Amino acid sequence: MGISRCLRENEDYIRKRCEGCADILVRPMRLGEDRKVDCLMVYIEVAVSNMMLDDSAIGKMVNHFWEVSPERIQEFVSNNSLGIADVKKLETMEEAFSALLAGNAIFFIDGYDQAMKISSKGYPGMGVSEAEAEKVIRGSREGFTDAVKTNSALVRKRLRDTRMKVEEHQIGTRSHTMLQMLYMEDLVHEELLEDIRERLNQYEIDGILDSGMLEQLTEDRWYSPFPQYQTTERPDRAAQEILNGKIVLLCDNSPAALILPSSFQGFMESSEDWNQRFEMASFLRVLRYLALACATLFPGLYLAVIRFHTQILPTNLILSFAEAREGVPFSSVAELVFLELAFELIREAGVRVPGALGNAIGIVGGLIVGDAAVSANLVSPIVVMIVALTALGSMTIPNEEFASAFRLVKYVFLFLGGYLGIFGIVLGLYLMTAHLAGLLSFGMPYLMPFVKKEPLKGVGDGILRMPFQKRCQRPLYAKRDESLRLKKKG
Repeated sequence: MGISRCLRENEDYIRKRCEGCADILVRPMRLGEDRKVDCLMVYIEVAVSNMMLDDSAIGKMVNHFWEVSPERIQEFVSNNSLGIADVKKLETMEEAFSALLAGNAIFFIDGYDQAMKISSKGYPGMGVSEAEAEKVIRGSREGFTDAVKTNSALVRKRLRDTRMKVEEHQIGTRSHTMLQMLYMEDLVHEELLEDIRERLNQYEIDGILDSGMLEQLTEDRWYSPFPQYQTTERPDRAAQEILNGKIVLLCDNSPAALILPSSFQGFMESSEDWNQRFEMASFLRVLRYLALACATLFPGLYLAVIRFHTQILPTNLILSFAEAREGVPFSSVAELVFLELAFELIREAGVRVPGALGNAIGIVGGLIVGDAAVSANLVSPIVVMIVALTALGSMTIPNEEFASAFRLVKYVFLFLGGYLGIFGIVLGLYLMTAHLAGLLSFGMPYLMPFVKKEPLKGVGDGILRMPFQKRCQRPLYAKRDESLRLKKKG
């Protein structure tokens, strides 16, 4: 529906459509000399708190119109003679309501068939704070917020180059959620951009309220426990991935950015790997891979050894295990499953209980449950130690979603090792590796750079981090003609 020149018709339509919306205010006013010009301001109460503030663009405009002749008001509206920032002319009611529900003020004037969108402070939201999920010792402390435009500004603050493009999309027939796609124009592959645009338009849904919903709708293998999008709450990490030729998706009302394509190696990298010296960064990466193996295989290997392959352990250790299990009424498999599930309950309770009390529940609950279970002969002390080491290994993985996948896979290896021995562990490793090798993230192999045909050529994106001076080339995500990242002047 177009905007009528008759202000009364526009007001009747707006009031009818906004019936029952107490938070949307429709304020008629008379402006100009002798108050001869009828005008209308429509806005959301909280998003535009005070219309007449002298320091606001809206207040300056309205105050100016009090003293202008009726003939000149339309001229000011048409030409934006006040130079108000972020003002846009709207020609239809759908555009006007879309701008209104985005938190802007909409100004109508009698005899003028266009509306005027004037940006205000917008919806309330959290300010920029520290990223809680990705703590670093050295590096930026800034984290993403719930406002998508604030998030893109935090990335722009780090990449001050017009070649970084910010492409906007709206998703959700009822939520009209703003989505921004950030990429470096000369680095990203056009096929990847087109693939993402097609997937964003593939479904029609009522609303997208978080980036996690968007991730599940657009991933390749929905049944895989392994995440095919990498998430981050850190603007510096997002900026670094854009420089590598990747694309970052920002969703309104979500503090987590999606990075794609993703890879196994990317999930194992920490945000501060680039800020530390290469010796320490390489050591920590190797430690993370060992922790990953421990978190996945340790319970299954323990069961395989004590149930099927006791001959591979020293006699004293086997006797120690047998003495520790003396009096335990359950099988070794049931014992381990019981304690693993108890620890998962403690972990979940620690997450749900707010504040410092959650940390206390995690520590005290683990000590009490473990000690009480050993004292009651429900589990053996060695199993408590194995579960604790497994939990520490999963917490060492930098990405929480990636760690959660291995927390699930751990139970598969537990049963395979408990009932098939080492053969079951080898079978599970074969099936998991085959599954990972078949995964694609927007056309890129999930196991890059371990499965690529080309040599590394000094890229330094393997397990060991190369010295900074040797990282001259970008990863394979970027265009080949823009592969050079670092060179000496002259």
